[in-house]
Amino acid sequence: MPGLPAASLAERMRPRDLADLVGQEHLLGPNRILGRLVTSRQLPSLLLWGPPGCGKTTLALLLAQHVDAAFVAFSAVLAGVKEIRQLVAAAEKRQQEGVRTVLFVDEIHRFNKAQQDAFLPHVESGLLTLIGATTENPSFHVIAPLLSRSRVLVLSPLAETDLDRLLTRALQDREHGLGQELVRFAGDGRAHLLRLADGDGRRLLNTLEVAVALAEPDADGGRTITPALVEEASQRKGFRYDRAGEEHYNLISALHKSLRDSDPDAGLYWLARMLAAGEDPLFIARRLIRFASEDVGNAEPQALMLAVAAREAFQMLGSPEGELALAQCAVYLATAPKSNAVYRALGRVRAVLDKTGSLPVPLHLRNAPTRLMADLGYGAGYQYAHDAPDALVPQAHLPEGLPAEHWYEPTNRGHEAVIRERLTKWRALLARRSTGGRPGPERRS
Repeated sequence: MPGLPAASLAERMRPRDLADLVGQEHLLGPNRILGRLVTSRQLPSLLLWGPPGCGKTTLALLLAQHVDAAFVAFSAVLAGVKEIRQLVAAAEKRQQEGVRTVLFVDEIHRFNKAQQDAFLPHVESGLLTLIGATTENPSFHVIAPLLSRSRVLVLSPLAETDLDRLLTRALQDREHGLGQELVRFAGDGRAHLLRLADGDGRRLLNTLEVAVALAEPDADGGRTITPALVEEASQRKGFRYDRAGEEHYNLISALHKSLRDSDPDAGLYWLARMLAAGEDPLFIARRLIRFASEDVGNAEPQALMLAVAAREAFQMLGSPEGELALAQCAVYLATAPKSNAVYRALGRVRAVLDKTGSLPVPLHLRNAPTRLMADLGYGAGYQYAHDAPDALVPQAHLPEGLPAEHWYEPTNRGHEAVIRERLTKWRALLARRSTGGRPGPERRS
């Protein structure tokens, strides 16, 4: 079994020229932003936002080399104020010598506000050209002044054709790659390797290197990579995910909207995707509970109870057994009749509250536990519903001066159709009684 070199295959195969970079044609093409900057030899501050293994670090290094700038890497985790001062002093010295400084900050989302504030004036003055790389949405993690002084470039995962080019290059390069090894693929081993890379060039090369190291030599000294060996080398397929950033919100939004559109298959997909990526199952359970009220509502009153029960079941069982309860709930919610009537009604009432403020409770709806309160008219004229036919009484329940409105308008879907029919009958009956009926006997609550 060949030993692994000190530098990984991914590091050894890092492109040494912009022409060798694969992927990101939407940025590097001749009429695209980076293509134009390269041609003009200009380099503004950039924020490179993209998934792991798409070439952010390599792109930053090659851009700095292209404009003959000093490339300085800065660690947001290991460096502090002292290191920042030293970096700025060195940049000032280079500037006097006519050399610009490109400051590269990998995982810039780990930069705290104090660190960002310390660099801001030097980026603004042009002493430092900042290139930050992040897998998370910069708008969540980069301060607004620094964000406004940088151009955000969104990098894409590498396409399978890009990964295939990287793989071919690594297998043919005799100096930096595996060109001196006789590597062959059995079955769909090559295709399986490309699939497991999931758009990540670094993962592709690292998995390839380990698979070659694990493969037993054939009779001719070559090494055969099978699908099973690829899985052994990769161990586990990772998913692009950030539990506090962009992808977190993207996936939960996809789950919610799939359920809203009554698609149980898509709902199961996004649920399983989030769980596989390491999302907190209780976060998903809370969203299912919210969905039960917001999007199913009274069209299926059992939905809320099932969602709460699913959360309790997960807390009782844990993973992986409890995940089945979440899946059951997701399918139930997707296939339930939908109504957001309560959600919309609450929004309308809140809008009225914003306009009218704290109007007093009508006297007849107030309790009168003391003689003084009774003397002041608390509870006077209240009609006890159970003493009236059908437990319906024609009396006002809103503050004086506030027009009676039907904020809640049930749909004709599911159980809410029953509610709609019932309310229609009640409102008609109360309308007749309010004009021709007599009030029932007064009674305190």
